[in-house]
Formats: sequence, C-alpha cells, structure tokens
Amino acid sequence: MTDLTSLFSDLVRLETRLYNALDARLKAEHDLPLGQFEFLRFIVASGTTRVQDLAQEFAITVGATSKGVDRLEAAGRCHRTANPDDRRSSLVEATPEGREILTAATPTVEAELATLIGSTLPDQSIEDLANLLSTISAGLGGFRRPT
Repeated sequence: MTDLTSLFSDLVRLETRLYNALDARLKAEHDLPLGQFEFLRFIVASGTTRVQDLAQEFAITVGATSKGVDRLEAAGRCHRTANPDDRRSSLVEATPEGREILTAATPTVEAELATLIGSTLPDQSIEDLANLLSTISAGLGGFRRPT
C-alpha cells in the first residue's frame, strides 16, 4: 500500500517544480509570470469574468485574486469595468495586448510541458494521470476535466 503522506509530498513538490520551470521560461521569453498566464487563459476563455469567478476557479482568496488582476491591469493585459448587475463586483476582460501575449506565450508553455511531462510519460499514462487528478479534484469539490 502506498504511503498517502509521501504521495501528497511528492505531488506538492512536483507541482512546485513544474510551476517554477514554467514560470521561469515564461518570464524569460515573454516577461509574463505563470500566474498572469493562467489568469489570462481563464479570462480569454470566459470573454468577461468576475474576480470572484477567477478566485473560485483557482481556489484562492478574492483578495489574492484582486491583487493578481491589479498586476494584470497595470501591465495593460486586462481591464475592469463596473458590473451592471452587481455594484459590489467588477467585470474583467482581456485587452488586445493581453490576448496577444497569451497567443504568443501558449506555444512556449506547451513546448515546456512537452519537455517536462511529455518526454517522460507515454500518451496513455498522461491521459490516465489527468483522469486520476480530475477524479481526486472533483471529490474535493474542484474542477472536472472536460471530456
């Protein structure tokens, strides 16, 4: 039987190493931190979103999310407008510059992940791992991987 505490430690350290490697490459090649890349992906896919929606998607606090959006906005990669349906919230939308950097950075992320993960696991193992992680996350009330 696998020691679940060790498995948890392995998952956390793997996530940290993957995140740091992707973050370093994105910063070096696009001056784009990985957190901003992830926010932009969600914002662009949503068209327009609330800070609360971002916070829920990334399982972080609204305060941390708002600070992240502030940094994106300061970089000219998104903008906020008043939410006409809820005065307490604002709507976030990617700017043309945000869409442009996301388009430029996406192949970099895909190439780095192909090196870090794709070169070490066969396709079926990657699919199996993705399904297992989605199952665990769904059990915790997280995302469900689209099929």
